[in-house]
Amino acid sequence: MRRDFLKMLPVLLAAPIAACVPRGEYEELQRAYRELQSRYTADQATITMLEGRLKVTMTDRILFPSGGYQINERAREELLKMVPTLRSLQQTRVIVEGYTDNTPVSREMARSGIGSNLDLSSRRADTVADVLIRGGVPRNIISADGRGEANPVASNSTPEGRAQNRRIEVTLAGPGN
Repeated sequence: MRRDFLKMLPVLLAAPIAACVPRGEYEELQRAYRELQSRYTADQATITMLEGRLKVTMTDRILFPSGGYQINERAREELLKMVPTLRSLQQTRVIVEGYTDNTPVSREMARSGIGSNLDLSSRRADTVADVLIRGGVPRNIISADGRGEANPVASNSTPEGRAQNRRIEVTLAGPGN
């Protein structure tokens, strides 16, 4: 009985992984993970893979001026590093999400039509998605969404925590995710 169980153990352990993500999609995400890891340093982006999704997180200081949503040429170049990898993922959805800290937007931003952190995060996500699309990522696989101050990854009570919460996440998800 014990021998039979030991023979089946590899199959039993592999089953939950196979049930979550089809093997082809998993291999595609693994390849994308390796490619993106080679293009970014740790201070530019954090790249993680969990539950059949690959996530690239970039802080706002890499992409946007303080309180803004427009990017400069250096930020555009950083984003365009993703394009060769994203362009090859025809069966993968690319979800761009923008996040902010809980500091209210400035009066200047409010006067320009951005009245909340949700508005600001939406503009940032739209800007990133637009850069990726103009760079060659198929429009039909990409979406953008602002999350505002929802889902903080650190405490908003310190400058360091607020800086971590101001971020863009580009998530690669299979068609069923």
